[in-house]
Amino acid sequence: MGKIKVGLFGFGRTGRVVANEFFVNEAFDLRWIIRKTEQTKNQYASRLFGYEYDASPILSEQVLNRSFFEDHRADVIVDFSNEDGYKKYAEAADLGIPIISAISVYKEEDIDQLKEYAAKTAVLYSPNITLGVNFLLVASQLFQKIAPYADIQIIEEHFREKKEISGTALKIANVLGLGKKHVNSIRAGGIVGKHEIIFGLQNQTVRLTHESINKAAFGQGAIFAAKWLVRQKKGFFSMERIITEMIAENLPTY
Repeated sequence: MGKIKVGLFGFGRTGRVVANEFFVNEAFDLRWIIRKTEQTKNQYASRLFGYEYDASPILSEQVLNRSFFEDHRADVIVDFSNEDGYKKYAEAADLGIPIISAISVYKEEDIDQLKEYAAKTAVLYSPNITLGVNFLLVASQLFQKIAPYADIQIIEEHFREKKEISGTALKIANVLGLGKKHVNSIRAGGIVGKHEIIFGLQNQTVRLTHESINKAAFGQGAIFAAKWLVRQKKGFFSMERIITEMIAENLPTY
């Protein structure tokens, strides 16, 4: 198989970092980038990343239609745009192009629409696509089954400007059957993102921690997901499922 051709939605603070991760990875060909603004004429990601050649054009969403997805075929679409971005690639789903959505602010009806796409193609939805956070989700559920009597608290730390409670922390609470009162938030300058789950047992504690050092972790998670998803046909998937399957395949035997 040759390079995996990627179409990227979103070119904000996170989208730019994700784009660069795909751009410099030899397994991928970043074919195009879609952003909402129209101020993209003659722009190429390669130039913005400091290279002296034109590659990975940055296009306005006004170019999108069925013929665009046919003429600029991607092997996978990766979405880091916004909560309305999924509406822009319905025709790509009709063509069977796999989709990765890394949007954290979906409503239930938005997720239902992604599931409709999954009847036509492979769709992976992960509100936090970093490999470490999704391992944390799986590992915490496993430990809770081993020690269901443990007291559990979740601590989420983020940069000062983040006002809302971390969606990832709320998801951790949800999968562990806990309420929002178990989530403790810290805001301070210099923190990218950190999640810690504390299990309090008699005479001991267990702490599971994930910390994002750089937004590049999101790009590396998307790369991990893309390599897996392009081998699937149809269905609705999650990073947790991939990691759970990999853990099951690699459990030590005695």
